[in-house]
Amino acid sequence: MTIKGNGPFPTARDDAKLAERLEDHPQATSASFRLAYEDVDFLLREDLRPVRLQLELLKPELLLKENNIHSTIAVFGSARIHDPDTAAAVVAEAEADARANPGNADKARHVGVSRRMLANARYYEEARRLGQMVSSSCAGPDVCDFVVLTGGGPGIMEAANRGADDVGAKSIGLNIVLPQEQAPNSYVTPELSFQFHYFALRKMHFLQRAKALVIFPGGFGTLDEMFEAATLVQTGKIKRIPFLLFGKEYWERVINFETMVSEGMIAHEDKDIFKFVETAEEAWHHIACFWGLNGDAKPADASHG
Repeated sequence: MTIKGNGPFPTARDDAKLAERLEDHPQATSASFRLAYEDVDFLLREDLRPVRLQLELLKPELLLKENNIHSTIAVFGSARIHDPDTAAAVVAEAEADARANPGNADKARHVGVSRRMLANARYYEEARRLGQMVSSSCAGPDVCDFVVLTGGGPGIMEAANRGADDVGAKSIGLNIVLPQEQAPNSYVTPELSFQFHYFALRKMHFLQRAKALVIFPGGFGTLDEMFEAATLVQTGKIKRIPFLLFGKEYWERVINFETMVSEGMIAHEDKDIFKFVETAEEAWHHIACFWGLNGDAKPADASHG
């Protein structure tokens, strides 16, 4: 419920406007005279970190409620995985560069990596199709369940948001301020595009409404989010929900779960936290069956142009 300023007290906005009238008064020029909630330097002080943490939890929560977002499907994965056309262009450029610099080991290595990334471009397509399936089945103008939620950046995140956009559905992006520029991808619904300072609060919002976690191949960031969520499931801090890893061959090369079991670092049943999938259809089937939905739901016809 939104409480409007119709009581006996002026609203904060009203008083902020009144305070502007004193800007030329000698004593009003001191920073100490600024209203606390309008004093950015004050809000950015080290002592105010608890307040900033609260604000970063509260702002997205209020806006998601105002947009009637009931539940989400959180999609994680590499920001470096391109769509097939872009990935093919990167390979062509790398090959041309290597031919122009014969014997250069770095150029040759880049060719190999770019070819692997072209093979991985299939995950971009699967993430996009999953975004279409989830959004066309569960999210419409007035139905905001199973809304696609990503980190808001490029790569797999862009693909999932793009799939939702393909079928005219809302989707959410949780960007974070990084030293290197990271703009939100153009497929996130603008009023559901958020920016965070604190990783911890961002992670809370990833899980706050999640009905499934879908993890595509990725690097440090993806692994961080994956294992944080896995630990919460393992320790019973959150309820079990579908926790899907796209690409069994990739994950079993990157992480040896059997070694962790044999060394006694995790229990044998901890492997059951995850389920491997290869296609968007398979992923949606698991999610739909878990929640008692129609697992045969198909995405609306959407152009990939």
